[in-house]
Amino acid sequence: MSRLLEIEDLSVRYRMLPSWRAAMQSQDPYLNAVCGVSFAIEEGQSFALVGESGSGKSTLARAIMGIEKAHSGSIRFQGHELRGLSKRGYKSFRRNMSMMFQDPAGSLSPRLTVKRLITEPFLIHQIRNTNIEDEAIKLLQMVGLGSEFLNRYPHQLSGGQARRVGVARALALSPKLLVADEPTAGLDVSVQGEVLNLLLELQQQQNISVLIITHNLNVVLHFADRMAIMYLGRFIEQGAAQEIFLRPRHPYTQALLSSSPEPDPDSKGSRIELKGEVSSNMDRPAGCEFHPRCPIAQSLCTSTAPRESSADHGHSFSCHYPVAIFNEN
Repeated sequence: MSRLLEIEDLSVRYRMLPSWRAAMQSQDPYLNAVCGVSFAIEEGQSFALVGESGSGKSTLARAIMGIEKAHSGSIRFQGHELRGLSKRGYKSFRRNMSMMFQDPAGSLSPRLTVKRLITEPFLIHQIRNTNIEDEAIKLLQMVGLGSEFLNRYPHQLSGGQARRVGVARALALSPKLLVADEPTAGLDVSVQGEVLNLLLELQQQQNISVLIITHNLNVVLHFADRMAIMYLGRFIEQGAAQEIFLRPRHPYTQALLSSSPEPDPDSKGSRIELKGEVSSNMDRPAGCEFHPRCPIAQSLCTSTAPRESSADHGHSFSCHYPVAIFNEN
């Protein structure tokens, strides 16, 4: 198995203040949305980005896709460096990189039919010598929809049907990498399961690598091989999904897991309530940036940022006082 995507020390930032005002206020003029993250995705592997809203998950994904401009670091896809490429330069790689956006229906143009929506990638990439009608029917069949959907418009679709159309569009050109931003958002629980099973089946059939962005930990448990927990634009824990579920080391990860609906109804685990709100990216706390909300923070946490540490099985975390929860079952 070889690496398809390699991200190294990647940062994304936005200018929020003019230089003169930042100097007067002794403030950083930039909002640092993603701060030096590194990870890799193997061919056929699924990797999940997990965190609360505003943690930087979607910004990171959009930077990988070239939609947002990365400030520093490296984005290597199939061995090629993508950071710094022009839009035209990125286009040659986009055939093998596809993104499903968060809103199942809102991400589909209301003026286009389903047929036009799912075959538009063929037009964008100027792929000729193909029968568009046949391709559209094949794509619909691939996601469990019939040809009667060809001439429907997005407003005529249910949430689950709209998401299936989004999957068909994203996989139209058989990409190597699929970026799925909150693929189950806004869907009923039963429909969420159907969509996840569909994605998992197609991933295995086509050997697609998937970068899945979610705050739903049940999605991760169902789908991901590896995962990273993001907080204020940084990775605070990363490793094999099963390992992190069984042995979370960071208190934030532990709190997220405790608040997720428990798969085991007999579990006696109690929910961990985090105090306060996520700090602003423009006013980051000193030391460990999680310490204002951390239930086990100590004086060291308020002054010194933790270094990354490693556990078994490629499990890494950044915490001065890591928790160790072991499942005895």
